[in-house]
Amino acid sequence: MSTALPVTGSRAASQPSLAVKVSRDGRTGPIAANTVLAGTMMSLFGISWDIQWHVDVGPDTFFTLSHLMLYSGSAIAGLASLAMVLIATAAQRAGQSVDRFPGGKPVRVLGGVFRAPLGYLITGTGAALFLLFGLLDLWWHSLYGFDAVLDSPPHIGLFLSISFSMVGSVIVFAAARDTRWGRAGVILSIPVLIVFSPITTKAFGALPLPVDPDLVGTILFSTLLLILGTLTIGRRTTALTIAATLGALQLVLWWFSPWAARVYADATGLPLRDNLGDDPPELPSGIPVFMLFAAAAGTALMWLSRRRGWSGRIAPQITGAGGGAVIGLSLPVQSALFGDSGPTSAELLKMTAAGLVTGVLAGYLAARLAVLLREQSTASVTNASVTSASVTNPSATNPSATHASVTKGR
Repeated sequence: MSTALPVTGSRAASQPSLAVKVSRDGRTGPIAANTVLAGTMMSLFGISWDIQWHVDVGPDTFFTLSHLMLYSGSAIAGLASLAMVLIATAAQRAGQSVDRFPGGKPVRVLGGVFRAPLGYLITGTGAALFLLFGLLDLWWHSLYGFDAVLDSPPHIGLFLSISFSMVGSVIVFAAARDTRWGRAGVILSIPVLIVFSPITTKAFGALPLPVDPDLVGTILFSTLLLILGTLTIGRRTTALTIAATLGALQLVLWWFSPWAARVYADATGLPLRDNLGDDPPELPSGIPVFMLFAAAAGTALMWLSRRRGWSGRIAPQITGAGGGAVIGLSLPVQSALFGDSGPTSAELLKMTAAGLVTGVLAGYLAARLAVLLREQSTASVTNASVTSASVTNPSATNPSATHASVTKGR
């Protein structure tokens, strides 16, 4: 006869909760991060389709497939972020430390009711704002009917909220930059943000500015994000890889946007505009075509700064000036290649000067934002120090000394 005691509740109580199991699972980080990236990518394709619809067909209503794609992308990113916040909160309440939880350093929300990784907090906040501005856009349509312009107040709010979600995606991947999937995610998420960010500058289109705000926004965000990605990952070829990825994304959007607009017009029985010519797709044609040259210039200047031992306080600005000047000079040339009149010498000089000034600002901001991104790392302290050291000297073997040289430009 067995004398073993029956199993009590203590053993069951020692079993980790579902939230703890999920938080410990190594697949949780990449699955959630890539889901957020897929959502932001869907929103990008949706807005490119919607803009092309306005060009090829005309005004639209609130309920269209392009809008559905745009909103679905934001919903996917938002729900994935919400799930990660709830998992982190439940895991902490179960006694699990969330200091190394994927997505960035945890932030106390509502007085500690929730513990939200910073990247997912920003992405989720952007998705929530997108929902609110979407309701405002629906009300706007109910008042004024069709959308005749892109820069209506609800649209600007929608663009800003999507940008927040895309910034959150970059933070999520940057926090895992010690992993292969984290580095790949940074390289994929930054081009998405480069394409989308200049759209927000359309809010300044009605102001009497000496330079087109769209062009200045393109120079600023393209240069800033190229340098930011390079400083975050800390590899010499990062800028070139980001530029190549941006070119591939441009090619896909170049095909998708007019194709989707015309197929949907045929499906709904709406005619295309009579005066359509061979103009390039609206959003893809605004992406800098010569980004590889700007990336090459920035990479060369970074190499030169290490070779000459330039101060970390000025090296990012010099790099930004070089990259910004190349982008500024190339934009009028790009417009001429796509059918506009050829630029004059004065226009080229003005855009190059604008690129230099904007690039200096972009380099300054990128250096400081890179420090913030590196501080969000959820890797071990040793790995974080080594990765941070490689930013200014990828071959360095003394993490502490090199990390000091990275951050002295704060």
